Amino acid sequence: MNSSYAVPAVALVVVATVLVGAFGLRISRTTSDFYVASRTVGPRLNAAAISGEYLSAASFLGIAGLVLVQGPDMLWYPVGYTAGYLVLLLFVAAPLRRSGAYTLPDFAEARLASQPVRRLAGAFVVGVGWLYLLPQLQGAGLTLTVLTGAPDVLGGLIVAVVVVATVAVGGMRSITFVQAFQYWLKLTALLVPALFLVLAWQGAGAPTHAFDEPAAFRDRRTVDVQDTLAVRLDRPLTVTVSGTVDGHAHHAGRVTLPEGTHRIAAGTRLTFAKGTRVPATDRGTNGGMSTSLAESREERPLYATYGLILATFLGTMGLPHVVVRFYTSPHGVAARRTTVAVLALIGLFYLLPPVYGALGRLYTPELTLTGDADAAVLLLPDRVVGGLGGELLGALVAGGAFAAFLSTASGLTMAVAGVLTQDVLPSRGVRHFRLGTVLAMAVPLAAGVLVGGLPVADAVGLAFAVSASSFCPLLVLGIWWRRLTPPGAAAGMLVGGGSAFCAVAATMADFPGTGNLHALLAWPALWSVPLGFLTMIAVSLATASRVPPGTAAVLARFHLPEELRAEVKA
Repeated sequence: MNSSYAVPAVALVVVATVLVGAFGLRISRTTSDFYVASRTVGPRLNAAAISGEYLSAASFLGIAGLVLVQGPDMLWYPVGYTAGYLVLLLFVAAPLRRSGAYTLPDFAEARLASQPVRRLAGAFVVGVGWLYLLPQLQGAGLTLTVLTGAPDVLGGLIVAVVVVATVAVGGMRSITFVQAFQYWLKLTALLVPALFLVLAWQGAGAPTHAFDEPAAFRDRRTVDVQDTLAVRLDRPLTVTVSGTVDGHAHHAGRVTLPEGTHRIAAGTRLTFAKGTRVPATDRGTNGGMSTSLAESREERPLYATYGLILATFLGTMGLPHVVVRFYTSPHGVAARRTTVAVLALIGLFYLLPPVYGALGRLYTPELTLTGDADAAVLLLPDRVVGGLGGELLGALVAGGAFAAFLSTASGLTMAVAGVLTQDVLPSRGVRHFRLGTVLAMAVPLAAGVLVGGLPVADAVGLAFAVSASSFCPLLVLGIWWRRLTPPGAAAGMLVGGGSAFCAVAATMADFPGTGNLHALLAWPALWSVPLGFLTMIAVSLATASRVPPGTAAVLARFHLPEELRAEVKA
């Protein structure tokens, strides 16, 4: 779909981002402004900024794509993403702010007085940040390709340039205003088209029970198969084929495919009659991470669901771009109020992507065959409304999608650049932070070209698993257990986070493909998170003499309200 309004919409979002960032730059005066906005960001503004950076490509595009392909079971994604902030509110938000740290490695050092633990925490921040940045850049490429036909790499490059410029020049003060603005833009970009889409769907008299049935083509539809595809039929299918099916060439002829699995070569064009049920792709033969994870859901649905729930519930507290924002709150009470407001804001937003996924099963079912299910949100305005109205709504959605990529990428880049500046580069000044910003974006941008297309929601889900397995044990035990030792913290992060990271790498490489081992690797949080906790506790108990001196005072600082601490000092 090529829309004449999409490019101006994206350009407008980019220009608005630069202008809002410039406003933040004008009031950014000190180093503290640059790194943590001088810890003066109020709950309302901070909540909007956190929501803006948290609602990423996975939220804007990926959830709808998963609901389109795999149905209502995928609603666990928005539930988990939202509930993660409840866990953050209960266990981490206020003590983390009172720690006085700038980054997660700062927290690790303040709690455990250990440079090796600090460096290890920094390595995990960078790893999780880069893993999370990949789908943001690739989602931007997908958006621009679907709407304008531009090369895949262009969208990611635009996001990279704008983000690096905003973060490097204005720091935390600038991106706070940018992300708050982009939250409201994203909400508007999904809400307004959703209202028109639902009205158009109701006006068309579409049956509601169609959502519960297998996806079918509402009209005669032609599908171009871009990559070799295997489909599994549970009944004979008659389709018009131009290309190669099961090794036999066809030239615009009608072919009846018997029940079973059939291989469709790349470049083949299939034309389906109205009412034809969309054939299921054979997950075991198509390869790739998207089909790999879908296969594990089909083989072990209960295990996959619990693995997803645990990763999203516990992974939020360790996401570097989320945690760093709590350091900008004036005090612990403000951090808690911010978290409550975030729960309301993201809960409101997450009502919308499932609507697009459900409508996608009716109006864009062919995306399950092309592998572009993440594009459902972008294509629906044209399919459902059509005409000038559809183009304008599509442009609004495109602008909102780019806002999602820009805001999340800004927060991740800020977090990763902060760690690179403090723990890798030779100096900690603002000048070296700007160099760290370039490095933080350059690596995932290059990796995106090598890795190829990743399903955004699944890729982000894997980042959550690594975060939950490494930082959740460190934060929970570091805040609430006085017997934690540096060797215990290091061992827990290495065993829990390292095993989850290896599982993620194996899943991306589509190893082993099927079976019990595959399910364990595809959804690692169910075993890697307990493993991280148990290792951290066991090694700490075995090295009880290594508890840092002054631990009681550090924990008192974490838990006592700022006013009470001031009275105690007086």
